[in-house]
Amino acid sequence: MKKKQLSEQDVTGSNGSPVPEVAGDSAEAAAPEAGTTLTQIREDDAPVVFDDLGGQSFSDAVDATIVEFDDGDIVSGTVVKIDSDEVLLDIGYKSEGVIPSRELSIRNDVDPHDVVTLDEVLEALVLTKEDKDGRLILSKKRAQYERAWGTIEELKEKEEIVSGPVIEVVKGGLILDIGLRGFLPASLVDLRRVRDLAPFVGRTLECKIIELDKNRNNVVLSRRAYLEETQREQRDEFLANLKPGEVRSGVVSSVVNFGAFVDLGGMDGLVHVSELSWKHVDHPSSVVQVGDEVTVQVLDVDLTRERISLSLKATQQDPWQEFADGHQVGELVYGRVTKLVPFGSFVQVGDGIEGLVHISEMAVHHVEAPEQVVTPGEELWVKIIDIDLERRRISLSIKQAAEGGVVAAEYQDQFGEHAYDEHGNYIGGEQAEGGVPAPIAEGSEAAEAALAEAAAQPDPEPEISAPATEAEMQALLTDGLSSESAQETPETE
Repeated sequence: MKKKQLSEQDVTGSNGSPVPEVAGDSAEAAAPEAGTTLTQIREDDAPVVFDDLGGQSFSDAVDATIVEFDDGDIVSGTVVKIDSDEVLLDIGYKSEGVIPSRELSIRNDVDPHDVVTLDEVLEALVLTKEDKDGRLILSKKRAQYERAWGTIEELKEKEEIVSGPVIEVVKGGLILDIGLRGFLPASLVDLRRVRDLAPFVGRTLECKIIELDKNRNNVVLSRRAYLEETQREQRDEFLANLKPGEVRSGVVSSVVNFGAFVDLGGMDGLVHVSELSWKHVDHPSSVVQVGDEVTVQVLDVDLTRERISLSLKATQQDPWQEFADGHQVGELVYGRVTKLVPFGSFVQVGDGIEGLVHISEMAVHHVEAPEQVVTPGEELWVKIIDIDLERRRISLSIKQAAEGGVVAAEYQDQFGEHAYDEHGNYIGGEQAEGGVPAPIAEGSEAAEAALAEAAAQPDPEPEISAPATEAEMQALLTDGLSSESAQETPETE
Protein backbone atom coordinates (compact mmCIF):
# COMPACT_ATOMS: atom_id res chain seq x y z
CA MET A 1 0.00 0.00 0.00
CA LYS A 2 1.28 3.40 -0.87
CA LYS A 3 2.49 5.58 2.02
CA LYS A 4 3.03 9.29 2.15
CA GLN A 5 6.51 10.34 3.31
CA LEU A 6 6.48 12.79 6.25
CA SER A 7 8.86 15.69 6.22
CA GLU A 8 11.01 16.58 9.19
CA GLN A 9 8.76 19.53 9.90
CA ASP A 10 5.68 17.28 9.77
CA VAL A 11 7.01 14.95 12.42
CA THR A 12 7.94 17.72 14.84
CA GLY A 13 5.14 18.87 17.21
CA SER A 14 4.68 22.49 18.02
CA ASN A 15 5.33 21.86 21.69
CA GLY A 16 7.93 19.09 21.17
CA SER A 17 5.68 16.39 22.67
CA PRO A 18 5.29 13.04 20.92
CA VAL A 19 1.99 12.10 19.33
CA PRO A 20 0.14 8.92 20.33
CA GLU A 21 0.86 5.71 18.49
CA VAL A 22 -1.45 4.92 15.61
CA ALA A 23 -2.05 1.25 14.98
CA GLY A 24 -1.89 -0.02 11.44
CA ASP A 25 -1.88 -3.27 9.48
CA SER A 26 1.78 -3.02 8.50
CA ALA A 27 5.08 -2.80 10.30
CA GLU A 28 5.66 0.36 8.33
CA ALA A 29 2.95 2.05 10.41
CA ALA A 30 5.36 2.52 13.29
CA ALA A 31 4.90 5.17 15.96
CA PRO A 32 6.33 8.54 14.92
CA GLU A 33 9.31 9.91 16.66
CA ALA A 34 9.09 12.51 19.39
CA GLY A 35 8.14 15.87 18.07
CA THR A 36 5.72 14.71 15.40
CA THR A 37 2.62 16.80 14.48
CA LEU A 38 -0.85 16.49 16.07
CA THR A 39 -2.31 15.44 12.76
CA GLN A 40 -1.48 12.01 11.35
CA ILE A 41 -2.28 11.00 7.80
CA ARG A 42 -4.36 7.84 7.59
CA GLU A 43 -4.20 5.24 4.90
CA ASP A 44 -7.18 6.82 3.10
CA ASP A 45 -5.43 10.21 3.24
CA ALA A 46 -8.11 11.60 5.71
CA PRO A 47 -6.66 13.60 8.64
CA VAL A 48 -7.29 12.42 12.20
CA VAL A 49 -7.63 15.36 14.62
CA PHE A 50 -6.37 14.82 18.13
CA ASP A 51 -6.99 18.34 19.52
CA ASP A 52 -9.75 20.64 18.19
CA LEU A 53 -10.43 22.76 21.29
CA GLY A 54 -8.64 25.72 19.74
CA GLY A 55 -6.71 26.47 22.87
CA GLN A 56 -9.73 26.61 25.27
CA SER A 57 -10.05 24.44 28.35
CA PHE A 58 -12.19 21.32 28.45
CA SER A 59 -14.63 22.84 30.99
CA ASP A 60 -15.07 25.91 28.81
CA ALA A 61 -15.71 23.69 25.83
CA VAL A 62 -18.41 21.79 27.79
CA ASP A 63 -20.08 25.02 28.92
CA ALA A 64 -20.16 26.20 25.33
CA THR A 65 -22.44 23.28 24.43
CA ILE A 66 -25.11 24.22 27.04
CA VAL A 67 -27.96 26.43 25.81
CA GLU A 68 -28.66 29.72 27.55
CA PHE A 69 -32.25 30.63 28.57
CA ASP A 70 -34.27 32.31 31.30
CA ASP A 71 -37.61 31.71 32.99
CA GLY A 72 -40.45 32.34 30.54
CA ASP A 73 -38.40 31.45 27.45
CA ILE A 74 -39.59 28.85 24.98
CA VAL A 75 -37.07 26.10 24.33
CA SER A 76 -37.03 23.08 22.03
CA GLY A 77 -35.97 19.56 22.96
CA THR A 78 -36.37 15.83 22.47
CA VAL A 79 -38.49 13.53 24.62
CA VAL A 80 -36.15 11.04 26.30
CA LYS A 81 -38.42 9.49 28.92
CA ILE A 82 -42.16 9.19 29.61
CA ASP A 83 -43.46 8.37 33.08
CA SER A 84 -47.00 8.24 34.41
CA ASP A 85 -46.73 11.67 36.02
CA GLU A 86 -44.02 13.46 34.03
CA VAL A 87 -41.99 13.64 30.84
CA LEU A 88 -38.23 14.27 30.55
CA LEU A 89 -37.09 16.58 27.76
CA ASP A 90 -33.48 16.99 26.59
CA ILE A 91 -33.04 20.62 25.60
CA GLY A 92 -29.21 20.59 25.64
CA TYR A 93 -28.96 21.74 29.24
CA LYS A 94 -26.79 20.17 31.94
CA SER A 95 -29.84 18.15 33.01
CA GLU A 96 -33.07 17.09 31.36
CA GLY A 97 -36.11 19.30 31.80
CA VAL A 98 -39.17 17.94 33.61
CA ILE A 99 -42.69 18.46 32.21
CA PRO A 100 -45.28 17.51 34.87
CA SER A 101 -48.34 15.71 33.46
CA ARG A 102 -50.58 18.68 34.31
CA GLU A 103 -48.39 20.87 32.07
CA LEU A 104 -48.58 18.58 29.05
CA SER A 105 -51.97 19.47 27.64
CA ILE A 106 -54.88 21.89 28.00
CA ARG A 107 -57.03 18.79 28.52
CA ASN A 108 -57.53 17.61 32.06
CA ASP A 109 -56.33 14.28 33.49
CA VAL A 110 -54.42 13.08 30.43
CA ASP A 111 -52.04 10.12 30.20
CA PRO A 112 -48.57 11.39 29.15
CA HIS A 113 -48.26 8.42 26.78
CA ASP A 114 -51.30 9.73 24.89
CA VAL A 115 -49.78 13.19 24.46
CA VAL A 116 -46.11 12.62 23.51
CA THR A 117 -43.87 9.86 22.17
CA LEU A 118 -40.20 9.02 22.70
CA ASP A 119 -37.76 10.96 20.50
CA GLU A 120 -40.49 13.47 19.64
CA VAL A 121 -39.20 17.01 19.25
CA LEU A 122 -41.40 19.63 20.90
CA GLU A 123 -41.42 23.09 22.40
CA ALA A 124 -41.83 23.91 26.08
CA LEU A 125 -41.91 27.06 28.17
CA VAL A 126 -39.45 27.40 31.05
CA LEU A 127 -41.43 27.69 34.29
CA THR A 128 -38.51 27.38 36.71
CA LYS A 129 -34.87 27.10 35.72
CA GLU A 130 -34.08 25.40 39.01
CA ASP A 131 -36.64 24.46 41.65
CA LYS A 132 -35.91 23.56 45.26
CA ASP A 133 -34.80 20.11 44.11
CA GLY A 134 -32.53 21.54 41.43
CA ARG A 135 -34.81 20.46 38.58
CA LEU A 136 -35.57 22.35 35.40
CA ILE A 137 -39.41 22.61 35.21
CA LEU A 138 -41.03 23.06 31.79
CA SER A 139 -44.56 23.36 30.38
CA LYS A 140 -45.63 22.11 26.99
CA LYS A 141 -49.17 23.49 27.19
CA ARG A 142 -48.00 27.00 28.05
CA ALA A 143 -45.63 27.05 25.12
CA GLN A 144 -48.53 25.92 22.97
CA TYR A 145 -50.68 28.63 24.55
CA GLU A 146 -48.16 31.39 23.78
CA ARG A 147 -47.78 30.26 20.17
CA ALA A 148 -51.55 29.91 19.76
CA TRP A 149 -52.39 33.40 21.03
CA GLY A 150 -50.49 35.04 18.21
CA THR A 151 -52.32 32.87 15.67
CA ILE A 152 -55.71 33.42 17.30
CA GLU A 153 -55.29 37.19 17.41
CA GLU A 154 -54.33 37.22 13.74
CA LEU A 155 -57.35 35.09 12.78
CA LYS A 156 -59.65 37.33 14.82
CA GLU A 157 -58.31 40.43 13.09
CA LYS A 158 -58.88 38.85 9.67
CA GLU A 159 -62.31 37.50 10.75
CA GLU A 160 -61.26 34.01 9.75
CA ILE A 161 -62.38 30.63 11.09
CA VAL A 162 -60.79 28.46 13.78
CA SER A 163 -61.40 24.77 14.21
CA GLY A 164 -60.68 22.25 16.91
CA PRO A 165 -62.04 19.18 18.65
CA VAL A 166 -64.54 19.46 21.50
CA ILE A 167 -62.70 18.22 24.60
CA GLU A 168 -65.13 18.94 27.39
CA VAL A 169 -68.71 19.86 28.33
CA VAL A 170 -68.85 22.58 30.97
CA LYS A 171 -71.61 24.61 32.55
CA GLY A 172 -73.16 26.69 29.84
CA GLY A 173 -71.31 25.30 26.83
CA LEU A 174 -68.35 23.44 25.33
CA ILE A 175 -64.55 23.69 25.48
CA LEU A 176 -62.63 23.41 22.18
CA ASP A 177 -58.93 22.71 21.78
CA ILE A 178 -57.73 25.44 19.41
CA GLY A 179 -54.21 25.49 20.79
CA LEU A 180 -55.73 26.92 23.94
CA ARG A 181 -59.10 26.48 25.65
CA GLY A 182 -61.83 28.15 23.61
CA PHE A 183 -65.32 28.49 25.13
CA LEU A 184 -68.35 27.86 22.91
CA PRO A 185 -71.60 28.91 24.66
CA ALA A 186 -74.51 26.47 24.35
CA SER A 187 -76.64 29.14 22.70
CA LEU A 188 -74.05 29.52 19.93
CA VAL A 189 -73.42 25.84 19.18
CA ASP A 190 -76.03 25.64 16.43
CA LEU A 191 -78.59 27.73 14.59
CA ARG A 192 -81.08 26.69 17.25
CA ARG A 193 -80.42 25.96 20.90
CA VAL A 194 -79.08 22.48 21.64
CA ARG A 195 -80.26 20.83 24.85
CA ASP A 196 -77.85 17.87 24.96
CA LEU A 197 -74.22 18.87 24.35
CA ALA A 198 -72.64 15.50 25.14
CA PRO A 199 -72.79 14.17 21.52
CA PHE A 200 -70.48 17.01 20.43
CA VAL A 201 -67.52 15.74 22.50
CA GLY A 202 -64.80 14.52 20.13
CA ARG A 203 -66.24 16.30 17.11
CA THR A 204 -64.16 18.92 15.31
CA LEU A 205 -66.12 22.16 14.98
CA GLU A 206 -65.49 25.27 12.94
CA CYS A 207 -66.23 28.54 14.68
CA LYS A 208 -65.78 32.28 14.52
CA ILE A 209 -63.95 34.16 17.26
CA ILE A 210 -66.27 36.71 18.83
CA GLU A 211 -64.30 37.72 21.94
CA LEU A 212 -60.64 37.74 23.00
CA ASP A 213 -59.12 38.75 26.34
CA LYS A 214 -55.55 37.53 26.89
CA ASN A 215 -55.33 38.99 30.39
CA ARG A 216 -58.29 36.88 31.48
CA ASN A 217 -57.30 33.95 29.25
CA ASN A 218 -60.74 34.23 27.68
CA VAL A 219 -61.62 33.13 24.14
CA VAL A 220 -65.31 33.01 23.19
CA LEU A 221 -66.36 31.23 20.00
CA SER A 222 -69.53 31.04 17.93
CA ARG A 223 -70.37 28.15 15.65
CA ARG A 224 -73.76 29.67 14.95
CA ALA A 225 -72.11 32.77 13.44
CA TYR A 226 -70.08 30.49 11.17
CA LEU A 227 -73.15 28.51 10.12
CA GLU A 228 -75.17 31.67 9.51
CA GLU A 229 -72.40 33.08 7.36
CA THR A 230 -71.98 29.92 5.30
CA GLN A 231 -75.73 29.44 4.97
CA ARG A 232 -76.69 33.07 4.41
CA GLU A 233 -77.27 32.61 0.70
CA GLN A 234 -79.53 29.62 1.33
CA ARG A 235 -81.32 31.51 4.14
CA ASP A 236 -81.96 34.52 1.90
CA GLU A 237 -83.37 32.26 -0.80
CA PHE A 238 -85.51 30.39 1.74
CA LEU A 239 -86.96 33.61 3.16
CA ALA A 240 -87.62 35.03 -0.31
CA ASN A 241 -89.65 31.97 -1.26
CA LEU A 242 -91.65 31.87 1.99
CA LYS A 243 -94.99 33.67 1.78
CA PRO A 244 -97.56 34.54 4.50
CA GLY A 245 -100.54 32.21 4.35
CA GLU A 246 -98.53 29.19 3.26
CA VAL A 247 -98.96 25.94 5.18
CA ARG A 248 -95.68 24.16 5.92
CA SER A 249 -94.66 21.02 7.78
CA GLY A 250 -91.87 21.15 10.34
CA VAL A 251 -90.38 19.70 13.50
CA VAL A 252 -90.48 21.34 16.92
CA SER A 253 -86.85 22.19 17.66
CA SER A 254 -87.21 24.05 20.94
CA VAL A 255 -89.89 24.87 23.52
CA VAL A 256 -89.57 28.08 25.54
CA ASN A 257 -91.85 29.98 27.91
CA PHE A 258 -93.19 32.27 25.20
CA GLY A 259 -93.79 29.66 22.52
CA ALA A 260 -92.15 26.99 20.38
CA PHE A 261 -89.60 27.09 17.56
CA VAL A 262 -90.29 24.96 14.50
CA ASP A 263 -87.61 23.89 12.02
CA LEU A 264 -89.08 24.38 8.56
CA GLY A 265 -86.18 22.64 6.82
CA GLY A 266 -83.95 25.66 6.40
CA MET A 267 -84.78 28.06 9.19
CA ASP A 268 -86.62 28.10 12.47
CA GLY A 269 -89.88 29.98 12.89
CA LEU A 270 -91.61 30.95 16.13
CA VAL A 271 -95.08 29.84 17.11
CA HIS A 272 -96.05 32.29 19.84
CA VAL A 273 -97.89 30.82 22.81
CA SER A 274 -101.03 32.65 21.69
CA GLU A 275 -100.86 30.83 18.33
CA LEU A 276 -100.39 27.32 19.73
CA SER A 277 -104.00 26.54 20.46
CA TRP A 278 -107.50 27.98 20.45
CA LYS A 279 -107.65 27.07 24.13
CA HIS A 280 -105.88 28.82 26.97
CA VAL A 281 -102.29 27.54 27.22
CA ASP A 282 -100.52 27.63 30.58
CA HIS A 283 -97.20 26.57 29.08
CA PRO A 284 -96.20 25.62 25.51
CA SER A 285 -94.96 22.23 26.70
CA SER A 286 -98.57 21.26 27.40
CA VAL A 287 -99.25 21.48 23.66
CA VAL A 288 -96.04 20.42 21.89
CA GLN A 289 -92.76 18.67 22.68
CA VAL A 290 -89.32 18.82 21.05
CA GLY A 291 -89.30 16.45 18.08
CA ASP A 292 -93.04 16.67 17.36
CA GLU A 293 -93.94 16.90 13.69
CA VAL A 294 -96.43 19.71 13.18
CA THR A 295 -98.24 21.55 10.40
CA VAL A 296 -98.13 25.33 10.71
CA GLN A 297 -99.28 28.36 8.77
CA VAL A 298 -96.90 31.22 7.95
CA LEU A 299 -98.21 34.45 9.50
CA ASP A 300 -95.37 36.84 8.70
CA VAL A 301 -91.86 36.89 7.18
CA ASP A 302 -89.52 39.66 8.36
CA LEU A 303 -86.73 39.79 5.77
CA THR A 304 -84.82 42.52 7.62
CA ARG A 305 -84.69 40.73 10.96
CA GLU A 306 -84.80 37.27 9.37
CA ARG A 307 -87.71 36.16 11.55
CA ILE A 308 -90.63 33.93 10.72
CA SER A 309 -93.92 34.02 12.63
CA LEU A 310 -95.99 30.85 12.53
CA SER A 311 -99.36 29.63 13.79
CA LEU A 312 -100.30 26.12 14.81
CA LYS A 313 -103.91 26.88 15.68
CA ALA A 314 -104.55 28.38 12.22
CA THR A 315 -104.24 24.88 10.77
CA GLN A 316 -106.76 23.50 13.24
CA GLN A 317 -110.55 23.77 13.43
CA ASP A 318 -111.63 26.98 15.14
CA PRO A 319 -113.72 25.76 18.10
CA TRP A 320 -115.71 29.01 18.09
CA GLN A 321 -116.64 28.55 14.45
CA GLU A 322 -117.38 24.90 15.12
CA PHE A 323 -119.64 25.82 18.05
CA ALA A 324 -121.42 28.52 16.05
CA ASP A 325 -122.03 26.09 13.17
CA GLY A 326 -123.53 23.47 15.47
CA HIS A 327 -125.67 25.65 17.73
CA GLN A 328 -128.41 28.22 17.47
CA VAL A 329 -129.78 30.93 19.69
CA GLY A 330 -132.54 29.52 21.91
CA GLU A 331 -131.02 26.05 22.32
CA LEU A 332 -130.22 24.50 25.66
CA VAL A 333 -126.66 23.33 26.38
CA TYR A 334 -125.14 21.72 29.42
CA GLY A 335 -122.14 23.45 30.99
CA ARG A 336 -119.91 23.86 34.02
CA VAL A 337 -119.42 27.06 36.01
CA THR A 338 -115.74 28.02 35.77
CA LYS A 339 -115.56 31.41 37.46
CA LEU A 340 -117.66 33.96 39.29
CA VAL A 341 -117.30 37.70 38.73
CA PRO A 342 -119.32 40.57 40.24
CA PHE A 343 -121.47 40.89 37.11
CA GLY A 344 -122.17 37.21 36.54
CA SER A 345 -120.54 33.84 35.98
CA PHE A 346 -118.62 32.12 33.20
CA VAL A 347 -119.86 28.74 32.05
CA GLN A 348 -117.89 26.36 29.86
CA VAL A 349 -120.23 24.97 27.20
CA GLY A 350 -117.67 23.41 24.85
CA ASP A 351 -114.03 22.48 24.48
CA GLY A 352 -112.31 25.83 25.02
CA ILE A 353 -115.63 27.70 24.79
CA GLU A 354 -116.90 29.80 27.66
CA GLY A 355 -120.00 31.97 27.74
CA LEU A 356 -121.19 34.59 30.21
CA VAL A 357 -124.34 34.33 32.28
CA HIS A 358 -125.01 37.94 33.21
CA ILE A 359 -126.22 38.45 36.78
CA SER A 360 -129.58 39.58 35.39
CA GLU A 361 -129.98 36.18 33.68
CA MET A 362 -129.19 34.05 36.71
CA ALA A 363 -132.66 33.84 38.25
CA VAL A 364 -136.17 35.25 37.95
CA HIS A 365 -135.74 37.01 41.27
CA HIS A 366 -133.25 39.77 42.00
CA VAL A 367 -129.71 38.52 42.59
CA GLU A 368 -127.22 40.57 44.57
CA ALA A 369 -124.22 38.34 43.91
CA PRO A 370 -123.65 35.36 41.56
CA GLU A 371 -122.63 33.09 44.44
CA GLN A 372 -126.23 33.27 45.68
CA VAL A 373 -127.22 31.14 42.67
CA VAL A 374 -124.22 29.10 41.50
CA THR A 375 -120.80 27.93 42.69
CA PRO A 376 -117.60 27.20 40.69
CA GLY A 377 -117.61 23.63 39.40
CA GLU A 378 -121.39 23.33 39.41
CA GLU A 379 -122.91 21.81 36.27
CA LEU A 380 -126.23 23.03 34.91
CA TRP A 381 -128.36 23.71 31.83
CA VAL A 382 -128.17 27.15 30.23
CA LYS A 383 -129.88 28.67 27.22
CA ILE A 384 -127.97 30.36 24.41
CA ILE A 385 -129.33 33.89 24.01
CA ASP A 386 -126.66 35.34 21.73
CA ILE A 387 -123.63 34.21 19.67
CA ASP A 388 -121.18 36.87 18.46
CA LEU A 389 -118.62 34.92 16.44
CA GLU A 390 -116.65 37.96 15.33
CA ARG A 391 -116.09 39.13 18.89
CA ARG A 392 -116.01 35.55 20.19
CA ARG A 393 -118.70 36.10 22.78
CA ILE A 394 -121.58 33.90 23.86
CA SER A 395 -124.36 35.13 26.13
CA LEU A 396 -126.14 32.51 28.24
CA SER A 397 -129.11 32.43 30.59
CA ILE A 398 -129.89 30.20 33.56
CA LYS A 399 -133.23 31.95 34.07
CA GLN A 400 -134.46 31.23 30.56
CA ALA A 401 -133.19 27.65 30.69
CA ALA A 402 -135.61 27.11 33.58
CA GLU A 403 -138.45 28.00 31.24
CA GLY A 404 -137.57 25.04 29.01
CA GLY A 405 -136.55 24.83 25.39
CA VAL A 406 -135.06 22.66 22.67
CA VAL A 407 -131.79 20.95 23.51
CA ALA A 408 -128.79 21.27 21.16
CA ALA A 409 -128.10 18.57 18.58
CA GLU A 410 -125.56 16.72 20.71
CA TYR A 411 -128.23 16.09 23.36
CA GLN A 412 -131.12 15.10 21.06
CA ASP A 413 -130.64 11.35 21.47
CA GLN A 414 -131.09 11.62 25.24
CA PHE A 415 -133.32 14.64 25.65
CA GLY A 416 -135.21 15.09 22.37
CA GLU A 417 -139.01 15.35 22.15
CA HIS A 418 -139.28 11.54 22.20
CA ALA A 419 -137.88 11.54 25.73
CA TYR A 420 -140.84 13.47 27.20
CA ASP A 421 -144.53 12.65 27.57
CA GLU A 422 -147.41 14.92 26.63
CA HIS A 423 -147.16 16.67 30.00
CA GLY A 424 -143.47 17.42 29.64
CA ASN A 425 -142.32 14.73 32.06
CA TYR A 426 -139.03 13.04 31.22
CA ILE A 427 -139.56 9.40 30.24
CA GLY A 428 -136.22 8.78 28.55
CA GLY A 429 -135.02 6.31 31.16
CA GLU A 430 -131.50 6.54 32.49
CA GLN A 431 -129.79 9.87 32.51
CA ALA A 432 -127.13 10.67 29.96
CA GLU A 433 -123.57 9.50 30.46
CA GLY A 434 -121.86 11.50 33.20
CA GLY A 435 -125.07 11.99 35.17
CA VAL A 436 -126.46 14.87 33.07
CA PRO A 437 -129.94 15.67 34.45
CA ALA A 438 -132.86 16.09 32.08
CA PRO A 439 -133.66 19.71 31.21
CA ILE A 440 -137.08 21.19 31.72
CA ALA A 441 -139.29 20.61 28.71
CA GLU A 442 -140.85 23.61 27.05
CA GLY A 443 -144.59 23.78 27.95
CA SER A 444 -144.25 21.48 30.95
CA GLU A 445 -145.71 22.32 34.35
CA ALA A 446 -142.26 23.26 35.62
CA ALA A 447 -141.75 25.58 32.66
CA GLU A 448 -145.19 27.19 33.19
CA ALA A 449 -144.38 27.74 36.85
CA ALA A 450 -141.10 29.42 35.91
CA LEU A 451 -142.87 31.66 33.44
CA ALA A 452 -145.46 32.61 36.04
CA GLU A 453 -142.77 33.48 38.55
CA ALA A 454 -140.99 35.58 35.96
CA ALA A 455 -144.19 37.44 35.12
CA ALA A 456 -144.72 38.30 38.77
CA GLN A 457 -141.30 39.92 39.07
CA PRO A 458 -140.78 43.65 38.36
CA ASP A 459 -139.14 44.59 35.10
CA PRO A 460 -135.43 43.85 35.28
CA GLU A 461 -132.85 46.56 35.02
CA PRO A 462 -131.47 47.08 31.50
CA GLU A 463 -128.71 44.62 30.64
CA ILE A 464 -125.24 45.80 29.94
CA SER A 465 -123.21 44.24 27.20
CA ALA A 466 -120.82 41.83 28.87
CA PRO A 467 -117.38 41.04 27.45
CA ALA A 468 -116.74 37.38 26.75
CA THR A 469 -113.18 36.99 27.89
CA GLU A 470 -111.83 36.93 31.41
CA ALA A 471 -109.20 39.53 30.56
CA GLU A 472 -111.86 42.00 29.40
CA MET A 473 -114.00 41.15 32.40
CA GLN A 474 -111.10 41.85 34.74
CA ALA A 475 -110.31 45.10 32.92
CA LEU A 476 -113.94 46.21 33.27
CA LEU A 477 -113.94 45.29 36.93
CA THR A 478 -110.63 47.06 37.55
CA ASP A 479 -111.85 50.22 35.84
CA GLY A 480 -114.97 50.15 37.98
CA LEU A 481 -113.08 49.71 41.20
CA SER A 482 -110.62 52.43 40.21
CA SER A 483 -113.49 54.85 39.59
CA GLU A 484 -115.07 54.05 42.94
CA SER A 485 -111.74 54.42 44.68
CA ALA A 486 -111.16 57.76 43.02
CA GLN A 487 -114.56 59.01 44.21
CA GLU A 488 -113.97 57.88 47.76
CA THR A 489 -110.44 59.28 48.00
CA PRO A 490 -110.44 62.95 49.12
CA GLU A 491 -108.37 65.38 47.12
CA THR A 492 -105.03 66.33 48.59
CA GLU A 493 -103.42 69.70 48.32
